[in-house]
Amino acid sequence: MLCDVIQNPDSSTAGAYSPAVKIGDFLYLSGQIPVNPKTKLIPEGIEAQTRQLLENMNALLQTAGLDLSYLAKVTVFLADIRDFEKMNQVYQEYFQTPYPARSCVAVSGIVKGALIEADGFAIDTRAIEAMAAQEEGCGGCDSCEGCAGENCGGKGN
Repeated sequence: MLCDVIQNPDSSTAGAYSPAVKIGDFLYLSGQIPVNPKTKLIPEGIEAQTRQLLENMNALLQTAGLDLSYLAKVTVFLADIRDFEKMNQVYQEYFQTPYPARSCVAVSGIVKGALIEADGFAIDTRAIEAMAAQEEGCGGCDSCEGCAGENCGGKGN
């Protein structure tokens, strides 16, 4: 299988898995837990753990040149489903509409005693976005006033 392994240089893995795998324009993030990569500690409380988890996911995505806005699907695992509302409040701080699709389930235990874990699926849409932007305007200069895209190296030239 042709793929690129994506790993945040600030974190380490323990086990036979890749933190993320990129195949073409698709990026699959393994389950992430809220370990602070600098201190190797898990913060106290579901709000702090949700923030750390999302910061870790964002750092991993940034290693691939992306950010949280490229996530198409997230699965959240909670040690206690009663933490859902608090987790969801923090989660909303990190995402804007359209939100990624999401599942949230309660599990009987998470590695290192964490209260939350999440994995994700992202799509690198930058090439498509660039093509769409070119179709909207000539793409050859900052302002096509007067030239309408002619002779400026933009679309169609």
